[in-house]
Amino acid sequence: MKSGTTPLYATDALAESVSKYAEAKSLEIPRPLRDYHARIIRDHPEDSNYMISSFQSQALVWLARLIGARRVLEVGVYVGYSSMVWSHAVGPEGTVTGLEFDPEYADQARTAWKEHGYSNIEVHVGPAAETLPQLSLTQEPYDIIFIDADKSGYPGYLRAILERSPAGSKQRLLRQGGVIAADNTLRRGLVADASAAANPWRPADFGNEDSRDRRAVHGVSEYNDATTASLRLDTFVCPLWDGLTLSRLVD
Repeated sequence: MKSGTTPLYATDALAESVSKYAEAKSLEIPRPLRDYHARIIRDHPEDSNYMISSFQSQALVWLARLIGARRVLEVGVYVGYSSMVWSHAVGPEGTVTGLEFDPEYADQARTAWKEHGYSNIEVHVGPAAETLPQLSLTQEPYDIIFIDADKSGYPGYLRAILERSPAGSKQRLLRQGGVIAADNTLRRGLVADASAAANPWRPADFGNEDSRDRRAVHGVSEYNDATTASLRLDTFVCPLWDGLTLSRLVD
């Protein structure tokens, strides 16, 4: 297919069928994790959209295994599902470090990790803008850093990661060739076209400068611009789910 346009699928029903087909033909996420994912959707309908989908989970496990990842840093833990996905990806010899703002979410995550037998995950509680710069550089650098937190904070997280990963240094946050994966970077297409005429997902209050969605879109737009402009990063923006920006640290 020589066209660069991404038409996706003509109907919602066809898109769902194709997604289910792709999930069925991709590597499998363990049943206990899929059950936990379903439980969160059932019990927390208002905020369960903070989780990644099971389909995206498959892609992230594949990515981690592709680059032989053993250490993952996750900015934004919520109730621990994606941390367990990363733990499954890196195996029992690997480690996952999470940063979570909300103490209640962090407690729920710890409970879930214990219940499911994942002992190689730790979480630091507090604003990631504060905990990220405080992470120790005495251990091996991370192979993957996954950003899925407050969208307005994305540009600051990127700056902190790059500043703490100086080229040529053995003490760095992200290794050379490591990947920064940032979720929700298309924000329902609003980063590309936020006009009411073209985008049916434009929120009613989007014209308000103080609206949460507008601030989120500004944050991910700035993040995407920064990854594209940085000579230290090779970036690919994947138009699946709500957008996944993948950046490889070159130096």
